[in-house]
Amino acid sequence: MNRKNAVLVVLSLVLALTLVPLVAVAKDRLAFSGGPEGGTFQYFSNGIATRLSKNLPNVEVSNMASAGSLENLRRVNSGDADFGIVYSGDTYLGRNGKLTQDTRKYRNVLAMAYLYGAPAHLIVKADSGINKVTDLEGKRVAVGGPGSGAAGAAQRYFTALGLWDKMKVEFLGYSKAASALGDNLIDAMWVFAGYPNSSVIQAAASNKIKLLDVVEAGKKAGFFDEYPFYTELTIPANTYSGVDSPTPSFQDSALWVAGKHVKKDIVTKALEDIYSKEGLAYMVKVKSTAKAMSIQSGLSGVVTPVHPGALAFWEDKGLPVKPEQK
Repeated sequence: MNRKNAVLVVLSLVLALTLVPLVAVAKDRLAFSGGPEGGTFQYFSNGIATRLSKNLPNVEVSNMASAGSLENLRRVNSGDADFGIVYSGDTYLGRNGKLTQDTRKYRNVLAMAYLYGAPAHLIVKADSGINKVTDLEGKRVAVGGPGSGAAGAAQRYFTALGLWDKMKVEFLGYSKAASALGDNLIDAMWVFAGYPNSSVIQAAASNKIKLLDVVEAGKKAGFFDEYPFYTELTIPANTYSGVDSPTPSFQDSALWVAGKHVKKDIVTKALEDIYSKEGLAYMVKVKSTAKAMSIQSGLSGVVTPVHPGALAFWEDKGLPVKPEQK
């Protein structure tokens, strides 16, 4: 081997050895689409993103602010986000092309896990004279930001009751709605989130409020027959200041979802970390609503296909997987 060739061989070896560590430290950079400021989605997405970035080798997850469930569905489906939080109802309707004024089929969004149940809150001032849902005809009602799961659920609910086109609908995020209620700029605010919700607490701190029963009117209108993924529950008395009696409500399931494009092993490892004993304890510190998270409830409310990486994780944990989840 002549001198020139020997030098080339040495340089090639040096270059190869130099590139090895670069390959080893290459990171998978993922985006987690969460929710609006003050919403439960944002607490969860930011908490999960922070922990996964710290604990998963060569994985970095950044948190993205979002209008909420419907925007997350569209972002994850298109690949603009890798993870998201989407209501089970939106996942189901979106997959089947049945979203309001949107017949596209969002087939790239796959469930990972159940996070918590998100009940409907319908808040008015205690002295407003509004005592039942039908009293909202002609009133100014904040239903959540445009593109949010809260707004989508509100439109489904109030449309079923024949009220949607008879109210003055305001698309305001939770924190802005709480301020607007206090300033008498709106008559009612709709929150679709786990309780206790910080924006409802905010509203109750400066005003005497009451929560309206949303179940009675829903049953009369056939709402629960039309949307069977909603389940009834009760918001306990004293969850919020001044509300000293239980309030009948209904909930959707907030799901952690991933895009079909996300690697199977990343999804599995993400679930292993968050649903470990330490991970679940961490999530409760992030938001008390996370007390609903457990191995046993991992697929609660899921009525659409599960990501292969999640399927492997839950089957390994011995959790039964229903046909519609495969």
